[in-house]
Amino acid sequence: MKKISTKITAFIVIAILICACNAVKRVPDGKLLLTKNEITINDKVIKDENVINQLYQKPNSTLLGYRLRLNLYNLANLNPDSTYQAKFANNPEKFKRKSKWLSEKQVNRLGKSFWYHGIHDFLKRTGEPPVIIDKEKADKSLLRLKYYYFNNGFFNVNATYNVDTLAIKKAKIKYAITPGNAYFLDSLRTTILTPALDSLYQTNKTTTFIKSGNQYKTDDFENEKNRITTHFRNNGVYYFQSNYVTFDIDTIKKVNQANITLMINNYSYQDGDSTRTEPFKIYKISDVNIYTDYSPSNNALNITDSTTYKNFNLYSQEKLKYKPKAITNAIFITKGGLYADNKTVLTTRYLNNLKIFNYPSIQYEVDKRDSTAQSLIAKVYLTPRKKYSFGTTLDVTHSNIQDFGIGLSVSETIRNVFNGAETLEIAARGNIGSSKDLANPKNNFFNVSEYGLDLKLNIPRILMPFNTDRIIAKSMIPSTLITVGFAKQRNIGLDKENFTGGLSYNWTPKINHTAKFDLFNTQFVRNLNPKNYFNVYGSSYNALNEISKEYNANPSYYNNDIDKDLLIEQGTAGFTNDVLTGNANFLKPLEAADIESVKSIEERRLRLTENDFILATSFTFSKTTKKDLTDNNFYLFRTKIESAGTILSAFAKTSNQKKNSNGNYEIFNLEYSEYIKTEFDYIKHWDLSKEKIVAFRSFFGIAIPFGNSNYIPFSRSYFSGGSNDNRAWQPYGLGPGSSGALDDFNEANMKIAISAEFRFKLLGNLKGAVFADAGNIWNTLDNVVDEKSTFTSLSDLKDMALGTGFGIRYDLSFFVIRFDLGFKTYNPANETNKRWFREYNFANSVLNFGINYPF
Repeated sequence: MKKISTKITAFIVIAILICACNAVKRVPDGKLLLTKNEITINDKVIKDENVINQLYQKPNSTLLGYRLRLNLYNLANLNPDSTYQAKFANNPEKFKRKSKWLSEKQVNRLGKSFWYHGIHDFLKRTGEPPVIIDKEKADKSLLRLKYYYFNNGFFNVNATYNVDTLAIKKAKIKYAITPGNAYFLDSLRTTILTPALDSLYQTNKTTTFIKSGNQYKTDDFENEKNRITTHFRNNGVYYFQSNYVTFDIDTIKKVNQANITLMINNYSYQDGDSTRTEPFKIYKISDVNIYTDYSPSNNALNITDSTTYKNFNLYSQEKLKYKPKAITNAIFITKGGLYADNKTVLTTRYLNNLKIFNYPSIQYEVDKRDSTAQSLIAKVYLTPRKKYSFGTTLDVTHSNIQDFGIGLSVSETIRNVFNGAETLEIAARGNIGSSKDLANPKNNFFNVSEYGLDLKLNIPRILMPFNTDRIIAKSMIPSTLITVGFAKQRNIGLDKENFTGGLSYNWTPKINHTAKFDLFNTQFVRNLNPKNYFNVYGSSYNALNEISKEYNANPSYYNNDIDKDLLIEQGTAGFTNDVLTGNANFLKPLEAADIESVKSIEERRLRLTENDFILATSFTFSKTTKKDLTDNNFYLFRTKIESAGTILSAFAKTSNQKKNSNGNYEIFNLEYSEYIKTEFDYIKHWDLSKEKIVAFRSFFGIAIPFGNSNYIPFSRSYFSGGSNDNRAWQPYGLGPGSSGALDDFNEANMKIAISAEFRFKLLGNLKGAVFADAGNIWNTLDNVVDEKSTFTSLSDLKDMALGTGFGIRYDLSFFVIRFDLGFKTYNPANETNKRWFREYNFANSVLNFGINYPF
C-alpha cells in the first residue's frame, strides 16, 4: 500500500509541475508564441485540412487541448553543463567535500549522469520548442495559400494576414482569402507535330483528364501529362518524356473561362554544339539478350556458354545453370514487339519474385544494324543469389500450457534446385519448456518438448499436366507451392503428432489483387495421450467431478485424498459410462439436466481426443487499395471458401465402400472430416491527417459440417478474445454465445467480429488509441444443443459481446510494440439486467501485448 501511495504522490507532483509550467517561458522578449491559425474564405472560417496544410507555421501540438510537449520542453534545462559547473563555481567548498569521497574525475562525470544531464536531454527530445511567429514564414504561408487557390482555378485571388495579440507573448494569425470566381475549361485543341504521335494520341483521348466544362485544376494538367507520357512510352516511343507536353491556357476576352491548347513538339537532341529536332520514332525490339550470371563488380562479359530459346538469347560466363524456359517465362519483352515501359516493369517484378536473383537490371540500346534507327536491343542483366543460404531463429515463449519455453529453428534454402528457378526450403524446429502443471517425479525443469520438420518447394509457374496460360496468364506471376510437414509434442496437452501436406497455386490477377487455390490441403492429427484429457481440460473435469459427488455410489472411482476427487482415467470413464448407460446404482435418481451435462462433457472429450484427418480444397481472394506501408487511407477485402472431405465421399460412393457402425465412411480406419467453410474479412482505414487515423474491421466466418461429420475439427473452428480480436477477453475466453466460456478452450463453428479504433499521436514515436471490439462465437448446424451456445436466429445477435479500452504503441519504423487495455463493457454471459458495465473495472480488465497493429 505504501508503494502505491508513493507512486500516486509522484504522479500528482509531476502533473502539478507540468500544469504549472509557463507556456511562454522560452519565448524571448519582443516575440510571440503562435497559439492559433485562423483562415477565412470570404469572411467564413474554414477548417479544410488541405488548406491548413499550406501554412509553414503551425501551433505547438496538443493532447486533449493541453500543450504537453511544449511544457515538457519548458521543464528542461537547456544548458545543464553550465548549471552543474556554476553550482561548484559559486561554492568551491562543496566541490572539495564531494571530491573527498568521490574523485575529481567522478565528480565531473556526475554532471553527465541522467539526473543532471540525461533527463534534460530526454525532455528536450520528447518535448517541443515553442513555435515563435515568424514574419517571413507567414509571408510564405500567404503565398502558398494564393498558389493553392490559383491551382484550383481561382486566378484572381486576394489574400492578407494580420497578427492578433491575445495575451502576454501570445498571438494568433488571421489569414483572409478572397478567391474570386473560379475559371472553367472551354474549348480543347491539340497541336502535335509528329504525325505518328498524333495518331497514337487519338487512340485513347477519351480517357483525358482535360475535359470541357471542368473547373481548372493544375493537378488535372499534371495527370494528363503523365497519362500521355505513359501511353506513348508503352507504345514504342522510347525517347519521350513528360516535359514534351505543354499547355497553352488562353483567358483573353473570356469571362471565367479558358481555352486550352495541348502542344507536343518534335524530339530534340544534342548533336555536338547544336540542338537538332526531328519527329519522334516508334521503336521495336530487335533482340532480347539475357545475361544469366552478370556481376556488377566486373563489367567485362566473358561469354562461354549461350543458347537461343523462342527468340530469346541467353548468355553465361560459365556453364548455363538454368533451363531456358524458367528464365524466359519471366521476360515480357519480346523480339519484334514494341518497346513498352510496362513490360519492363512487369519483367522486373517477375524476375525479382523468382527470389534466385538480386534486383535485375534492364537496359536498352539502339540497334546499329537497323539503317532506320528504329530498333532497340533489350539487355537483361541477372545477378544470381547464393545457391545455398542458412538461417536460424531463437524464441523465448510463454503460454497457458508452458510457463517458460525456448524455441530454436534452423532453415536451409536451396535456389534453382532443379535448374528451373525453383526454391526449396528445409526447416527444422525444436522447443523445450517447463510446465508446473505436469506430474514431474524427477523434478526436471524442462519437462515439455516439441519438434518438427517442414519442406517447401516453390515453383515459379503453374504445375499442371496441361497448359493454363489462357486461364492464368504469365503476366499474373503464377507460382506453385508444395509443402510437407511433421510435428510432434511431448507432455503438451494430449501429445500430438501432426502431419501436413499441400499443393497450392498463387497468382496476382491485377496489381494489389491476389488469388490462391489450394488443390489439396491435408492434415492428420494423431493424439498420443488421450487419457490426459481431463488433466488438460480442467473445467470439464471439475464439472464432471461435482456431478459425480452428488450421484455416484462407487467408491473405487475416487482417490484417497480428503476431497475424494474422481480418478483420471478410471473414475472419469467409469462414472461417465454409468450415467450414459444407466447400468449402475446411484445415490439418488439423476436429473435430466445433469445427464445432459455429462453427455455434453463426453461428446466434447470424444471430439477433442479423436484423431482427425482433413483433406480440403480452398480458394482465397484478396484485394487492397494500399499503395505502401505509409498509406493510411485504404481498404482490404479478403474472402475464402473451403470444402473438406467432399472428394473422399464422392470416391467412397462411386466405389461402393461400406460405412462403419456410426454410419460414416473411413480412410485408413479413420473417420475423415467433411464440411464447407467460408470467411469474409473487410478492413478500412481513414486518414484524418495530423497522424489521426480511424481503422475499422469486420469479420464473418462459418463452417458447416455435413455428410461424414456432425462437428468441425478443433483446428478448423473459431475462437474469440485475445490481442487481435476482442481485447477485453483472454484468447478462447469468450463464448460460445452467452454460455460464459465454461470450457478451458472455448471454440465454435461460427464467428462475427467488428472492431473500430481511433489512433493518434502522443509524443514523438509514442502513439495512442481508443478502441471498441464487438463479436462472439456460436455453434450452429452441428451437434451442440445448448441453447446458450447456439445461433438459431437473428435475435441471438444480442449475445455479441462488447469490449472497449485504450492502448499505447511505440513505433520502431520496422514494427510496432503494442499494449492494449480492454474492459468488458457488455458481457452476454451475465444475467440480462447485469450485462452493461458491471465488469467495467481494472479487476476484470485484460492487458494485451502485441506486435504491430491488430488490423
